[in-house]
Amino acid sequence: MQVDLDGFPKKFAAVTALLAAGAIYLTCSAKQFLAAQYSESPDYAHLQRAVALDPGDAQYNDNLGRYFISQQSPGAALTSLQTATRLSPHSAKYWVDLATAQQSLGDTTGESHSLEQALLADPHTPRIAWDAANIYLAQDLREEALRLFRSVFENDPVYIAAALNTCWRIRPDIDALLASVVPPQTDAAFLEFLVAHKETAAANKVWERMFSLQQPVERRYVFDYLHYLIVSREVSQASLVWQQAGKLSGLAAYQPSSENLLINGDFSLDILDGGFDWVHRDVRGASLALDPTEMHSSSRSLRITLDGPGITDAGVVQLIPVDPDTTYDFSGFYKAREMDGAGGMEFAISDAYNNTPLFMSEDLRDADFWKETGGSFTTGPETSLIMLRVARVPSGSPIRGKLWIDGPRLVRRERKVEMAQKEPR
Repeated sequence: MQVDLDGFPKKFAAVTALLAAGAIYLTCSAKQFLAAQYSESPDYAHLQRAVALDPGDAQYNDNLGRYFISQQSPGAALTSLQTATRLSPHSAKYWVDLATAQQSLGDTTGESHSLEQALLADPHTPRIAWDAANIYLAQDLREEALRLFRSVFENDPVYIAAALNTCWRIRPDIDALLASVVPPQTDAAFLEFLVAHKETAAANKVWERMFSLQQPVERRYVFDYLHYLIVSREVSQASLVWQQAGKLSGLAAYQPSSENLLINGDFSLDILDGGFDWVHRDVRGASLALDPTEMHSSSRSLRITLDGPGITDAGVVQLIPVDPDTTYDFSGFYKAREMDGAGGMEFAISDAYNNTPLFMSEDLRDADFWKETGGSFTTGPETSLIMLRVARVPSGSPIRGKLWIDGPRLVRRERKVEMAQKEPR
């Protein structure tokens, strides 16, 4: 057997070089692995070790810089953050972190430069716009901050609530905000914000823009806005909003008319439990259901099952805007079975704000057929909103049985006082 002695050194050298290269690769890989592990720790020693193992990684330098910022040491953070921006100049996040440190050090010039670089690198990401806007705000550069907040509104719903709060705090001018800061797609959230802060005039202007754009509006915003207006005794605005929401929120079928100011009086529509439709609240001893087996005006009626003491009303009410000093006619149909207890249930109408009684019907009992009841009443000089309910009389007394109501109707008869009468000469 012959051995190729001349070829052996070459092969040995090749294997040695290959092993050395593998060792170097494994060493580098191990260093990168360890650096990545260390970088995920909030501990200073580990973050510093990550940078030492891989000083060319911008993220590791930024992590170390952010650690110093969190420890209120912006001076110590500068070198790491400047290195991160040098290694990755197109990362807006690193520029924002550097601007934060420069702000803490009072370096306004450096901070402004870093913000410009951040926005050049990524002008559309909401988080970058949010951070940059707040840094501008800390410099009292409100116009620059508001410009960036508009970008936040346009691109990310996560920051909308906080951005609205900040914008309203620094510029509580509804006309200016609607003109140049808050875009139309944020109007519903803006309306909700203003209602929560009891800014009635501003909320009305937001709604005006929403209506002018004729875009769909979720009913929940309409209901919350109406509830606020009613509580604030802004009945005229509430009536207008309800009318306008007919098209915007699919409420066209829930509008009053001259033939009946009550909404969904025949219970043919789903009960909205909001706005100017019927509103239900749970009452112990009284349960409600739409009954298709008993009807008078349409295909179903409202069944009220009663069983217990302590009942003051059936738990279903409707609010109706009215005119002061005006006479109205009310009527409704009912059936009752197995009613047991003193007195009974009655249709009751009162002033929604001061509870002044305006109308009480006969007892709704002893009728196994559809029976009509009703009467007229005149509103007071200050009455703008009335409440219709099915009340227990005497209130709180035990009662048991079943009651159906259908077709309640309210119409305006005449104004009692149209104008002051002049005395004859």
